[in-house]
Amino acid sequence: MPAVAIKPGELADLAPSIRRLTAFNAGTMTGPGTNTWVLGENEVAVLDPGPASRRHVENIVDQAPGEVRWILVTHTHPDHSPGAALLAELTGALLIGPPTPPGDRQDSSFRPAVQPEDGQEFDLGGFFLRAVHTPGHASNHFCWWHAPLGVLFTGDHIMQGSTVVIAPPDGDMSAYMASLGRLLDLPLRAMAPGHGHWIDRPGREIRALIEHRERREGKVISVMDALGPAALEAILPRVYDDVPGRLHPVAALSLKAHLLKLERDGRARREGDSWRLAGGTE
Repeated sequence: MPAVAIKPGELADLAPSIRRLTAFNAGTMTGPGTNTWVLGENEVAVLDPGPASRRHVENIVDQAPGEVRWILVTHTHPDHSPGAALLAELTGALLIGPPTPPGDRQDSSFRPAVQPEDGQEFDLGGFFLRAVHTPGHASNHFCWWHAPLGVLFTGDHIMQGSTVVIAPPDGDMSAYMASLGRLLDLPLRAMAPGHGHWIDRPGREIRALIEHRERREGKVISVMDALGPAALEAILPRVYDDVPGRLHPVAALSLKAHLLKLERDGRARREGDSWRLAGGTE
């Protein structure tokens, strides 16, 4: 499918009963903005209503092809779920999604009436979605799979045009890698991400992400081997020498996630503020 231009505030038809409405929150971390997915016809489900923006939420209601009956979220980061409370207030729709874990980067306003279980299927007025628990970017992250069309709504688990930040303690690189691998078992035809364009070759995209993370982990190991015991701040510029310096504070979060994974795997250990390879010598 040719890429349909992303224009915040404009509803775009991308597949039968699948429409994208991008929020007005473009930025370094959100790309062109958060994608809200408007699903169904006479009875409508809204997936990821976005930030707490009355403009965006009212736009959802105005452009939905039918009555908004259900609101679902992929996870409770502040660019995905805060719009749910206002949308529910305007429509009376049922809130479906995971409970909010503790942490500063979480949306404490999200209080679902229904909490999905992994593998649970929901009939949303004849538009069926299956919950797929994909922890990693967030511990409570769910992708939503529309099996009849083979479309996976990926939230922030997979974003088009960018890799995902894994920020401990709620973000977990081991869980993220396992969740990516799990998606290879699904018969996917397309992915509808939380940021960026529709993805037509999901298997290739997933494998490329796995390979990218494995290469990055290999680079972490090589740098640690060269440096010996070193603080994260010393490891960071060498591991992410392909990333602009202005993004290094964000990259540091994913680096910490890589180091914690290596520690869990028995391949690295902490000594005070320093990290070293397990069994390495100074």
